[in-house]
Amino acid sequence: QVRLVESGGGLVQAGGSLRLSCAASGRTFSSYSVGWFRQAPGKEREFVAAISQSGTYSVYPDSVRGRFTISRENAKNTVYLQMNSLKPEDTAVYYCAGTLKSYFGRNGDQYDAWGQGTQVTVSS
Repeated sequence: QVRLVESGGGLVQAGGSLRLSCAASGRTFSSYSVGWFRQAPGKEREFVAAISQSGTYSVYPDSVRGRFTISRENAKNTVYLQMNSLKPEDTAVYYCAGTLKSYFGRNGDQYDAWGQGTQVTVSS
């Protein structure tokens, strides 16, 4: 089982940028599709982005498309989430998740491994 650790969260003003990292242990990381999710207090978990094993394909919901970019460096066992033009409504704990299934998308139940999360706070 791969172990995932997120980093890069913090406090930023609206309109600013942050880059989150998801570092994975294990030599099979390139076999994992990876997704990013977020959860704000009192709200349900929300899909943010996902990327295929090779990094060729990615998918985003309308709420972040054009502002967020997911990428990966398999040689470094790391997936990134570049977040630009941040809004106060982007405030949440952000989680990365991985799956060995041939799936990358918004269904969190399809992911097998989850990180502990990193807090992102966007001030207005």
